[in-house]
Amino acid sequence: MADAPYLVALALVEFDGKRALPLTGKSQSAAAADAVDPGDDGRTLALELLLRLWQRSEEGALQRAAGEASLLLLELPMELMSEQLPLLKANWISGGETAALLASLEGLAIRAWRITIAKYEPVSFIAWP
Repeated sequence: MADAPYLVALALVEFDGKRALPLTGKSQSAAAADAVDPGDDGRTLALELLLRLWQRSEEGALQRAAGEASLLLLELPMELMSEQLPLLKANWISGGETAALLASLEGLAIRAWRITIAKYEPVSFIAWP
């Protein structure tokens, strides 16, 4: 199972001007990794992440930090997720360039999507970048 990809939902946000990069994830089965989009697993992770953001909204005003790329779902190799993602997160939170973080995430991801929603529509996944 070491080669199984990991699905990660993350948000590039600011609370009262202070950066945060909350994330949640789960390992995927081989069948899920072969699917066209992340399906129910992706929707579940998006909901978990958005609920965590809502709970933290008491910390101050919430603002997206990367426009439409502020809410992402990434499929990553497990070893990169556990080794590289914490370093990228810490660097960005401490003042790193947003464009550099996004470029690094793009380079690490097997597949990636922006998480979007439109009025009266279900959550959708748009291939990213």
